[in-house]
Amino acid sequence: MNKPKVFITRRWPASVEEKLRNLYDVTLNETDRPLTADEFKAALQQYDAVCPTVCDSFPTEVLNVEDKRCKILANFGVGYNHIDIPAAKANELIVTNTPDVLTQSTADIAMTLLLMTARRGAEGDRLVRAKKWTGWCPTHMLSSNVTGATLGLIGFGRIGQAMARKAHHGFDMNIIYYNPSAANEYVTQDLQAKRCNTVEEVLAQADFVSLHCPAGANTKHLINAQTLKLMKSSAHLINTARGDVVDSVALCEALKNKQIAGAGLDVYENEPHIYEGFLALENVELLPHLGSATLETRTAMGEKVLANLAAYFAGDTLPDRVA
Repeated sequence: MNKPKVFITRRWPASVEEKLRNLYDVTLNETDRPLTADEFKAALQQYDAVCPTVCDSFPTEVLNVEDKRCKILANFGVGYNHIDIPAAKANELIVTNTPDVLTQSTADIAMTLLLMTARRGAEGDRLVRAKKWTGWCPTHMLSSNVTGATLGLIGFGRIGQAMARKAHHGFDMNIIYYNPSAANEYVTQDLQAKRCNTVEEVLAQADFVSLHCPAGANTKHLINAQTLKLMKSSAHLINTARGDVVDSVALCEALKNKQIAGAGLDVYENEPHIYEGFLALENVELLPHLGSATLETRTAMGEKVLANLAAYFAGDTLPDRVA
């Protein structure tokens, strides 16, 4: 019996790739380069399953390609806003994702960015590497306290709550949040968290604002020129959620004009293209989408994809179906 044909758009951890080779007639992107729309179309025509990542774009144009063989897009990642879900449904394409396994690693990166922007970490590193540091003095590179400060979270799901635990129990931070629904009583008591009625209330009160909301029409440019004006001039913005939640032009202007103190970004609009204005600023910390980038987490994500593929080809209920 012929094995199902599976296409992997980028390289995965070696242990997961080995399992794929054993289970399927798999084709890997050996060069690990970003693929083109035409290459994605060809993959949909030639393979039973295509496994994209969050950096691969599957718009209507790609999904509408004729003579499709593919029936499932088994996504390597939690986010799936890079896939046109209505078009996938119209083309009878199943879409799955990899939830639950990247909570802690993404929260770790959010906390890393908070500490970096608060204490001007990357700026200090650049100073030392450039051999421009002349020694300690009382007023050099003054920054912001983290311990005891107020952390405001926009979105309070698994990752938001994980970051809140690290911040509250590790740095004695006060926790406020906005979420459409309230957290359960145990979480609220454990974190002494206060739910705000609006996003605007969080922005006005927080010393650090961390974004953990999903992408979508309701959250596109949620942080914009108007909402940035609500933040304290001493406040910092952290984004490990989705790039298009933040209006890059507006944030750059707010940072350049010292309207807010700083920002830490791991995700961007139009990745991997970063708004050029950020590159000239010292008060923004920039990471290359490292949220889930631990070997353990990326391996677990691959295992999730394997579980979804196995269920699909066995005709069983898919554990992580989103469309």
